[in-house]
Amino acid sequence: MTDLKTMYRELGIDEEIFRLGEKTERDLSERFEAIDRTAEICQMKVIAAFQKNRVSTECFETSTGYGYNDLGRDMLEAVYADVFHTESALVRAQITCGTHALALAMSANVLPGDEILSPVGKPYDTLEQVIGIVPAPGSLSEYGVSYRQVDLLPDNSFDYEGIRKAINEKTKLVEIQRSKGYLTRPTFSVEQIGSLITFIKSIKPDVICMVDNCYGEFVEMKEPSDVGADLVVGSLIKNPGGGLAPIGGYIAGRADLVERCAYRLTSPGLGREVGASLGVSRSFYQGLFFAPTVVASALKGAIFAANLYEPLGFSCIPSASEERHDIIQAVTLGSPEKVIAFCRGIQAGSPVDSYVTPEPWAMPGYHSDVIMAAGAFYQGSSIELSADGPIEPPYAVYFQGGLTWAHAKFGILKSLQSLKDAGLLCVPAVCNERENVV
Repeated sequence: MTDLKTMYRELGIDEEIFRLGEKTERDLSERFEAIDRTAEICQMKVIAAFQKNRVSTECFETSTGYGYNDLGRDMLEAVYADVFHTESALVRAQITCGTHALALAMSANVLPGDEILSPVGKPYDTLEQVIGIVPAPGSLSEYGVSYRQVDLLPDNSFDYEGIRKAINEKTKLVEIQRSKGYLTRPTFSVEQIGSLITFIKSIKPDVICMVDNCYGEFVEMKEPSDVGADLVVGSLIKNPGGGLAPIGGYIAGRADLVERCAYRLTSPGLGREVGASLGVSRSFYQGLFFAPTVVASALKGAIFAANLYEPLGFSCIPSASEERHDIIQAVTLGSPEKVIAFCRGIQAGSPVDSYVTPEPWAMPGYHSDVIMAAGAFYQGSSIELSADGPIEPPYAVYFQGGLTWAHAKFGILKSLQSLKDAGLLCVPAVCNERENVV
């Protein structure tokens, strides 16, 4: 019978990198056990929501056209509301991506003359045109909505005094981005987000606090909606879709705010009554069911990556030993060539399009050329093994996903192998300097 080392060698992983991976995995056994325990708790939360709402096989039937009386669609939204402990939820295939979900939630709940505040600095690149920081047709600024941001302090903590001064009579919605985007700041924990929301509400109780929850679902036992967020927003081709949802997004929160989102998504007077499920209901349900364990696999992959790359001299955010609050691992590689080599390794480790060579290109909504590695079953699915990064200083790459731990592990080893094969890293020389690595 072929042993594991031989299998890895046949897939392009040399012995030095294989042995480094095995040592790193052994060292992480206790942390991996803790991740599995969190996943078990989140799994029970999902099962409880399914059972409370009496999910049945009839929920998997499809609807077309207007989608009136779609039992599965409406039931799924009730399940999401229970999973996130909110009054209501909107979960639709018609929400095309995370950016669309965020744009929908903001545009539905602000009016001309209102102001949006980001208390965590610059938002994700694709939101700049939504808000109007970068001029774009249809932006919120074109409709008379203003924007203000408060940058983080040098230690990446919240500038509470700056936030206090920024909140004014026009402040209608506060947008809190949980994950780092293309920044090298830490991701915020649910506890940190709760403290920030409590502070903001103490100044202006009626302000809407919306959390961009992308990449964070099921990483912790609680969600931002458990600590005061009025709206939590995310994409189904990230964590909550479990790798099975082919499209879609969700908005969960206060019933009146979610209802406005439904009217904005379809039209005034129609709201959530229309919107056919088009055959995706089963995938949405099953993806949510799998999501806690899929997220656990991705989380193990992120921690494994940091514990491989940091001892080799690369700055990692989060660091190898830090707690995790999302599935993204940022690795500062320091040069365009290393970013490209890393991404090509991830692509080569993918089950789909593994033979494709990714190249940087000018993607819509981004400031600079971006390279993306994603040999995924669903285009752009970042709960699947993927990596991407802008080709600009400090030349950091952002790794995420992995539907299974074994695949996440293999992909990360392929990224290291790619750097070595390109002559950009000498793994054996570094290993020999580390006690008991090989």
